[in-house]
Amino acid sequence: MLQTIIKHNSYQDSVVLMLLTSKINQLPEVSRVSIMMGTPANKDIFIASGFETAELAEASANDMVIMLDMADESQTETILTQIDEMIASQSEGSDQQTEEKITSWKAAVKKAPEAKVALFSIPGSYVALEVEKALDLGLHAFVFSDNVPIEDEVRLKQKAHEKGLIVMGPDCGTGIIHSIPLAFTNNIRAGKVGIVGASGTGIQEVSTLIHRYGGGVTNAIGTGGRDLSSAVGAISMIDGILALNEDENTEVITIISKPPAKEIEEKVMALLRNIQKPIVTIFLGVDPDYHEEDLYHAFTLDEAAQLSAKLVQQEAAIYQPAEALPIGISLTEKQTGIRGYYSGGTLAYEAAFLIEKAFGKLGESPEGYMLKTDEHEIIDLGDDLYTQGKPHPMIDPENRMNLLKAVVEDETIAVVMFDVVLGYGAHGNMAQEFANVIPEVRQALSAQDREVAFVATVVGTELDIQNFEQQKQILLDAGVTVCQNNVQMVQTALQLIGQTIELKAKEIIPRKASDQAVGKASPSLMSLLSSKPEIINVGLRSFTDSVTENNGKVVQFDWQPSAGGDVYLQKVLHFLDTLQLNGAK
Repeated sequence: MLQTIIKHNSYQDSVVLMLLTSKINQLPEVSRVSIMMGTPANKDIFIASGFETAELAEASANDMVIMLDMADESQTETILTQIDEMIASQSEGSDQQTEEKITSWKAAVKKAPEAKVALFSIPGSYVALEVEKALDLGLHAFVFSDNVPIEDEVRLKQKAHEKGLIVMGPDCGTGIIHSIPLAFTNNIRAGKVGIVGASGTGIQEVSTLIHRYGGGVTNAIGTGGRDLSSAVGAISMIDGILALNEDENTEVITIISKPPAKEIEEKVMALLRNIQKPIVTIFLGVDPDYHEEDLYHAFTLDEAAQLSAKLVQQEAAIYQPAEALPIGISLTEKQTGIRGYYSGGTLAYEAAFLIEKAFGKLGESPEGYMLKTDEHEIIDLGDDLYTQGKPHPMIDPENRMNLLKAVVEDETIAVVMFDVVLGYGAHGNMAQEFANVIPEVRQALSAQDREVAFVATVVGTELDIQNFEQQKQILLDAGVTVCQNNVQMVQTALQLIGQTIELKAKEIIPRKASDQAVGKASPSLMSLLSSKPEIINVGLRSFTDSVTENNGKVVQFDWQPSAGGDVYLQKVLHFLDTLQLNGAK
């Protein structure tokens, strides 16, 4: 029977509640469960998922709503006790130390007067106002939160720029500030490469490969995926480039972006052509046929990483892609299809355009697919279509495990590709989740006298908490072919079905002329990049782990929406507070 339990004024982070839902769903006595805050958007998700009840309408944005469907209602209190215990364990933090509970900006800046960055992981409908407060306090903003209107992004980034600050995000999943990893980030050795990236998993893939090629990273400035759109105009990208240009610890600058607006790409390139440091660029999906002197144009993430590392090590900047790996299985005539089940959206996008390069343009793909043809499918399971009310696939394996099991039903599949992304915020042992399912799938395929190749790439380093080599070995023991990077994985899959990609060497031409002036970075931004920053973490408590484990300082701000979650009233209150403050000056 479906029960609606509302815990009034019990705000919890959405990621915590998603993970909690996943854990409770695994209990045998629970038929189904969904736990979210009672915001209007979440109510729509509840209803679309079949959880419509009269009680739901009464919940407010500050109320935690538990939709619990159980055959035996006598077990309800036991389940609710488990929910309370799991939430309490999240609230205690990883170090289990008693600490002062901070619930206001005033208390946060009093506790951390030297703080330079506020890290946000609160619901997108609330985050713009809180970022504005942080900027008014002189803090740079790292915005993990998504679903922020683009007009708010533009306004906040312009305000930050005018104040000599930077907004990294929204929807910024990855960053490194003076060797401090932020959000979903790997442990990377300090080095001489500085990255500015409008792609979270793009930064992860490039930075981890730079590490494994023997290099290291000074700073990795995430900008959010829309920064190079026409509307935003690369505000954060350009400020980041200017800062790395002046940073004495950065010898090579690496630029990563999802497909930019053409005029914004040209604007960024005009600036880069007048910067004297060696530069590597990758605009995903663009297939350059030349480099410029000390300005290298990569086609793949691996090429960007390899060239960056070689430039620092003063080696010839010539890309040498890893060869496709042999796979010793027999395929039937019907088995011609590639499937890619990705948790990293940028890696999925790269796989899609590499397959299109091998076969030629294959046409438009429907919503939810990076690539879908009669034979091939590449899916980003981190897309909003698959994560409504569910954790990201870097955290929760459920969606990908279901797709793996469904391989048995499709006799056209020859090879399945997948990524395992390590680092802070990611699943603690994702390789084992795959290793638990793949033998079961192999056995079912064997009963049909059929084989399918399973090919993986692991994004990470030996410094990551999940243990890079151990994750690889778990996959190898499960019969998975483990590749060095995404490009090699796609090449390996293509080779199995008789295709290949030719990655040609590029000629080097003189740098093209540009009249774009190279401006100065703000003192505040230079200060941010030159030493380990103290951070105010606004939202998901687990994001403090990457800071403290790398000897950084962080203050946890246990934010909750004011004014009953009414965004309009929150803005009115902020306006009145600002008016009162200005009147007191």
